Formats: sequence, C-alpha cells, structure tokens
Amino acid sequence: MIKASYKKYILNFKRPSGTSRGVLHTKETWFLILEENSKTGIGECGILRGLSIDDRPDYEEKLQWLCENIQLEKAVLLEELEEFPSIQFGLEMALQSLKAENKFELFPSEFTKGSGKIPINGLIWMGEKSFMKSQIVEKIEHGFSCIKLKIGAIDFETELALLSYIRKEFSAEQIELRVDANGAFHHSEALEKLKKLSKLNLHSIEQPIRQGQFLEMQKLCKQTPLPIALDEELIGVFSVTKKEELLQTIQPQYIILKPSLVGGFQGTQEWINLAEKHNIGWWITSALESNIGLNAIAQWTFMKNTTMPQGLGTGSLFTNNIPSPLEVKKEFLTYNPTKSWDTSIIK
Repeated sequence: MIKASYKKYILNFKRPSGTSRGVLHTKETWFLILEENSKTGIGECGILRGLSIDDRPDYEEKLQWLCENIQLEKAVLLEELEEFPSIQFGLEMALQSLKAENKFELFPSEFTKGSGKIPINGLIWMGEKSFMKSQIVEKIEHGFSCIKLKIGAIDFETELALLSYIRKEFSAEQIELRVDANGAFHHSEALEKLKKLSKLNLHSIEQPIRQGQFLEMQKLCKQTPLPIALDEELIGVFSVTKKEELLQTIQPQYIILKPSLVGGFQGTQEWINLAEKHNIGWWITSALESNIGLNAIAQWTFMKNTTMPQGLGTGSLFTNNIPSPLEVKKEFLTYNPTKSWDTSIIK
C-alpha cells in the first residue's frame, strides 16, 4: 500500500533574475514523496507565481487531497488533477520514480549511463545592458552555440543594440539566437518590432504578445518575418480538442513545452503529437524546477531523440539546489553516474 506525503521547499536564486513580469528572488516547489514496500519515489510539483494556471489558494489543499487518495488509479488521479498541471507532473514523476530500480533513474538510457547528452541553449536574463552583455560573453566563452535572451523589460532599442552587437561578432552559423518576449509587445506594434528583429537572423521569438489574443496572434504568425514560438499561450488548455483547435487557429511555427505548466509527461506528449501532425516544431524547457524535476524532464526529453537545443540549463540558478549528477558541459546537459544525489536538505 502506497503512503504519500509532501514537503514545501523554497529555492533561492543566486542573483535576482529578471523577466518582463518582474524580478524573481525565490521559487516555490513541493516534493511529493511516495513510499511502498521499503521503496521511495520522489516527484516535484513546482509553480511559477503569476504564470502557472494552478497558482491558486487551494494548491496545498489539492496536494493534501492527492496524498489522502493516492490509492486511486493513476488515470483517475490525473483526471481529478486536470486543473493542477504541476501536481499532475509531480505525481507522474513520483510514480515513475517509485517503480524504477533507482529512484532517480526514471528513464534509463545512454543519458543516465553518462554517454548520452542533450544540446541546450544558454539563457541570458534581463537586466542592465552591461549585465546582459557580460552574460552573453560568458555563455559564448563556455561554448554555447545557441543563446536565448529574455527581452521586453528594458528599452527595445537598447535590446536591439545588444542583439546587433552579438550579430556583428558572431554570424547566424556561429551562434543561434532565440529571444523570449514573455508577451511584452503590444499587438499594435508587434509586427514592426518583429521586422526589426528579423534583420538580425534570429532563430525565433517566444510569445511576442500576451496570451489569449488568439486572432491577433493568428494574424501575427501569418505575417511574421520571424518564426514565432508559443509558450504561455499553451497554459490552461487542457483537452486534446482545445489544444488542436488552438494550433489550427494560430498556426505557430513552434511551440515550447514546460511539463510543469502543461500537464506533465502526458500533457506534453499530447502537444508533441498534435504539433507533429500539423508540421509545427517544438522543444522542451524546464520551468525553474530544482534538479529533481529537471532530472525527470531531461531523462524524458532524451528519449525523444531530438537534436534541437532544449531549454534545460537552469540547474545552476539556485544557491540551495539539490546536489545531483546533472552537469552542463559546454552546450550540453549531461548525467555523471559516478556522482551521487544528496536529498538530505529536503528531509
């Protein structure tokens, strides 16, 4: 018989991290612990305040409900948790961890053996021009050939100048540039901004305008000179029918999938199936989970055999992350099986 419990944990950023929605200092997460026959499984339920659809007052109440009803079938639990995608993800992860031979090796592969690796992008946080420039130089020196910049928080012309600086130094063949606007552009000015950005040979732009403006986003995706990737737009779209309707209406060039925000592995796979059906590109990113969640996402992503850089380089952002075998080597996320996990800080 499975016993379930949860524990809240606050992750502290090494340095405040800027987005167009504000500056992040901490990140809340909950660890779901399952126990059965002297085995344990661990999952992570993490929310992003102001963004996650399940950022609501009854979140812990739902976690408590899950612990009390853990004996129900997995499908029943996932259905009951539909409006809590991060808890769905934590449950899937914890159940997979419980049945695994090694609770941290959820999806054994060449990756967990240490011989496989996942290409990732280097992430540049918003801030003063000098701060952003120093981050860019650092990522390039570390060997990243794909860099993602969060834009939309400082003056657009300053951001254009920063991107132009990179392009003068490095061609599109040398450095792939992605930008993430986090919905910062007003729909009336978005197309003109995209035209300016497109001159810099960027790979794509994430969520140029705020989510929920379906017709404006549809028009933008049709006219854009720069490939558009939907991110926040996917949050809170639960049924497969609604997911397909959204993709058919907007027809984006890419979608970006964060398992904690879109319903775990099951929800993510539904989006992937639909994207491939409609010839839409996709990649997976973390939603600032601790190494527990990042590990599960990385192992699952590796099994997808994608060669596109993924957004999984967030493990070094926190001062109190869970020590793990995950390592970033140049522009790859790797798993070092000779290193141990240390979960003592969440006991």
